[in-house]
Amino acid sequence: MIDVTVANFEQEVIAASMNIPVLIDFWAPWCGPCKSLGPILEKVEADYAGRFKLVKIDSDQEQQLGAAFGIRSIPTCILMMDGKPVDGFSGALPEGKVKEFLDKHLPPAEDLPEEEAPALAAEVDPEAQLEELKQTLAAEPGNDNARFDYVKLLLQRGQDDDAKVAFAPVIAQTAAVRRFDSLQRWMNAIDFVAISASAADAGAQFDAKITVNKRDFEARFDKARWLMAQQRWTDALDELLDILMRDKTWKEDLARKTYIAILDIIEVPKPKVADGQIPPDDPTVATYRRRLSSVILS
Repeated sequence: MIDVTVANFEQEVIAASMNIPVLIDFWAPWCGPCKSLGPILEKVEADYAGRFKLVKIDSDQEQQLGAAFGIRSIPTCILMMDGKPVDGFSGALPEGKVKEFLDKHLPPAEDLPEEEAPALAAEVDPEAQLEELKQTLAAEPGNDNARFDYVKLLLQRGQDDDAKVAFAPVIAQTAAVRRFDSLQRWMNAIDFVAISASAADAGAQFDAKITVNKRDFEARFDKARWLMAQQRWTDALDELLDILMRDKTWKEDLARKTYIAILDIIEVPKPKVADGQIPPDDPTVATYRRRLSSVILS
C-alpha cells in the first residue's frame, strides 16, 4: 500500500496501471467506514500476492484528485487498468465482496506474466539478438517476453513476414496479453499502409483532409498508422493525442488503445540498479504517459 498525492499520481497510478491493475482507495482520517475497509484492502492485497497494487488517497488533502474522479462519498475505490478507470465501488464492503469485485477484472494467479526478461545490451549485434531469442523460443515456446522481443526486433528490421510467422502461435492471446495486442496493432498498421496508403503522397493526402476538418478523426488515425509503419513513434503519438483531446473515447477507445500500444513498443527495459535504488524511467515514454493522463483527467 502506498499513499498517493498529486505529485506522485502519474508515476504510482497512471504509469503503474499500464503494467498491473491499481486499486485506489479514497478515504479520510475521520471516516469510520474507511477505517473498517482499509485493513480489509491491505489483507486482500497481501493475499493476492502481486496481482494488483493498492494505493490510498486522502480525499481531504487531495481534493483535486477526488474531483477528477467525481468522488461524492467515502470510502470509494476505483480500479485503474491501462491508465484508465474501469470499475469501482463505494462503502465498506466485506472481504468476500472485495475479492469478488477484483476477480471480475484481475487475471487468475496462474495467468500472471513471467518476470521480465533481462534487458538485452544495446551493443549486442541485432543478428546475435535474433538468434538468441530464436533459440530461447525453441526451448521455451511459452516465454512471452522472449516472443515479444523477437517479433518486435523482426518488425524493427522490416522482416514483416518473419514477424507474422513468429507471432502466429500467440495471435489468439491478443485479447488477454496487452503487449501481444500492441504488436498486432503495429502489424495492422503496416498492412494498412501496404494496402491503402503506400502512395508517396499519402502523408500529404492525410494532411489535406485534416486541414479541411480538424475533427476528421478517421484521417488522423490513418495518418497515425501511416507514421507507425515508418516507426515515427512520437509523431504518431502526437496525432493520436489530437484525437483524444477532442474525443477521449472515439471509436470505442481505439485512439487510446493504439497510443498505449506505441508506448509498449517503444519502452526500453529498465536498467538494473543497486538494491534500494529506483531505475530511471524512459524519458520519452514518461512524457507521453503524462500527456495521456492529463487528457484522461481533464
